[in-house]
Amino acid sequence: MRPGVLVRVLLVAALVGSLGACSKDGKVREPAELQDIVNPQLRLSTVWTARAGEGSGKYRASLDVTVAEDAVYAAEVGGRVYAFDPNTGARLWVTDTDARVISGPSVSGNAVLVGTMEGEVIALKRADGAPYWRSTISSEALATPVGDGNLVIARAGDGRVHALSAVSGSALWMFERTVPSLTLRGLGKPVIDGNRVFVGMDNGRVAALRMADGQPIWEQAVAAPSGRNELERLTDIDGALLLDGGELYVASYGGEVACLDGDTGQVLWRRAVKSYTGPTRIGDIIVVSDESGVVWGLDATTGAAAWKNEDLKYRRLSPPAAFAERIVVGDYEGYLHWLDPKDGRLVARARAGRDPIQAVPVADGALLYVLDTAGRLAAIRAD
Repeated sequence: MRPGVLVRVLLVAALVGSLGACSKDGKVREPAELQDIVNPQLRLSTVWTARAGEGSGKYRASLDVTVAEDAVYAAEVGGRVYAFDPNTGARLWVTDTDARVISGPSVSGNAVLVGTMEGEVIALKRADGAPYWRSTISSEALATPVGDGNLVIARAGDGRVHALSAVSGSALWMFERTVPSLTLRGLGKPVIDGNRVFVGMDNGRVAALRMADGQPIWEQAVAAPSGRNELERLTDIDGALLLDGGELYVASYGGEVACLDGDTGQVLWRRAVKSYTGPTRIGDIIVVSDESGVVWGLDATTGAAAWKNEDLKYRRLSPPAAFAERIVVGDYEGYLHWLDPKDGRLVARARAGRDPIQAVPVADGALLYVLDTAGRLAAIRAD
């Protein structure tokens, strides 16, 4: 990436993420004050907490919490990768990669994968965190690398998609598209489905690629640039894609949430919602939060708005997750908010810590795992 472009990318990230950002009319966007929830529907308790180093620190990172049957995995920008017992939070192992980790971890077969600012994809052995292999891609590995046990798919900040051998890390193929001169900082992780992988791009398009050779099966425009300046013409698809059955749900910063046919890329419906986080599904409702913190519930079949909740405006919400038959989102003060999927009402609240929650909370059985930007990992139960 050209140095000038990199500066503009980082500038846009700061503008979008700033709490003190101004709207078009010049008014300061003050985060909504939280109101008491009368008669909460859930009783929430913290089962355990653990530290995953210092978290993402000052960086806008794609550091996730990943849950598997053997461990809960997390990483910090300082380079350490952690595995914890899912039931107790006891640390199973920690490995120092001696790199600046910016994305991951994810689990692929017997490997744990992370990406670095220096453009490396690092694979560690899942059993004990011992080094497995390291491979260099074309630029910063901003998206969490994902794999299917045979291939690892990694996305670079310069718009390239790399396929690596899951055994050795050797390069197998590359897919490339032009990146706009101005983009948000961040990339959504690819979604692997059998012999294809779906990728949302900074140009507002989604591509389905063949896993065998990286050739496009189809490409579809979700959002097109519009507006008077480069900032208004941003179209990034930075949130996670949601593949549910044969439908692919996509949210873009260009102002569209869309449902695509996974086989053909045909647009089944669109809804005008501007978002940099990904959607989730609960029952017949697709839930997504927009750029200003309004949470939308959309009909999964038609895209019609079933409800919207404005109680959390400008609170820099995490991507939504489904847990305990409700929707949960985190915010910039470490609060977790539960919404009723039938009407969008706030029905419960808990505080995981005092630092922002940017990673999507992950539900697994009776527990919800939450990672904040300071590296605090919490397991929460809802009764």
